[in-house]
Amino acid sequence: MEEDLGKKINELKTELEKISIEDTTAKENIKSIILELEKANTDSSESKFIIDKIKTTIDRFETEHPRATAILNDIMVTLSNIGI
Repeated sequence: MEEDLGKKINELKTELEKISIEDTTAKENIKSIILELEKANTDSSESKFIIDKIKTTIDRFETEHPRATAILNDIMVTLSNIGI
């Protein structure tokens, strides 16, 4: 499962590069989540609050960045499947 999470993190990084440079709020939020996900992927004790942060980000950017939020939804499912 960690391998699947790693693939989804890479997808999110690719999508992040597509977000307009002017949309700094979205970029910073997603960058922050990526960093936390990378930590969680190597140390599951780091993942306690990541689900809430992902949900908040999805709610904020769903209409502006549908592909990024779809990837975040996939990540939440993957985290759930590995018991986080």
